[in-house]
Amino acid sequence: MRSRILLSGLCVTALLGAACSTTDPYRTDAPRNNTATGAIVGALGGALVGYLTNTSDSEQGRKNALIGAGVGALTGAAVGQYMDRQQRAMEEQLSGTGVGVVRQGDVLVLRMPSDVTFGTNQDAINPTFHVVLDDVAAVLAQYDRSTIDIVGHADSDGADAYNLDLSQRRASNVARYLIDRNILPARLYVEGRGESQPIASNATAAGKAQNRRVEITIRPFTG
Repeated sequence: MRSRILLSGLCVTALLGAACSTTDPYRTDAPRNNTATGAIVGALGGALVGYLTNTSDSEQGRKNALIGAGVGALTGAAVGQYMDRQQRAMEEQLSGTGVGVVRQGDVLVLRMPSDVTFGTNQDAINPTFHVVLDDVAAVLAQYDRSTIDIVGHADSDGADAYNLDLSQRRASNVARYLIDRNILPARLYVEGRGESQPIASNATAAGKAQNRRVEITIRPFTG
């Protein structure tokens, strides 16, 4: 079962109301609203989990927020073509970084192992990885007709509750970083799943390293 810690609706509404005052938030060269960004980043402290929309705590709420922000929905053949271009852009930017780009239908998954993004038992993003996340943010800003799920995972070492909290904090810090680089908060969903979804065996050190990860799932926005 997923454990979730949510911002109150009032808090999110206030934050996104301020954030939406930024002129043209989809332009990669848009001027930053530092006050609004600072407020949102402050609210992301700790193990934030949930949708960062000003409508409701649901996928429909996120859709409503994006429609309200003027994000156009993709339809028909345009969906696959749009994701094809976004995949090529991500692969070009992330080549040789240690981040995997996986295509699942019309969905992209970026797998970020913790040995690349975080120190052992740490939730602060490695400074050497900032340039990679900058590249991710640049592509996400260019392809703004997509939603972004940021999910943290852990290996089986340690207590379940501790691993869940650590995975939440790591996911929250990645979200914080992207928002600070002008990614619209309404596009984001943030969650930690602890050790519940391993992709490799926890019986080996190599398997544990694969399981300690943050995944960014990018979906086309179809309204």
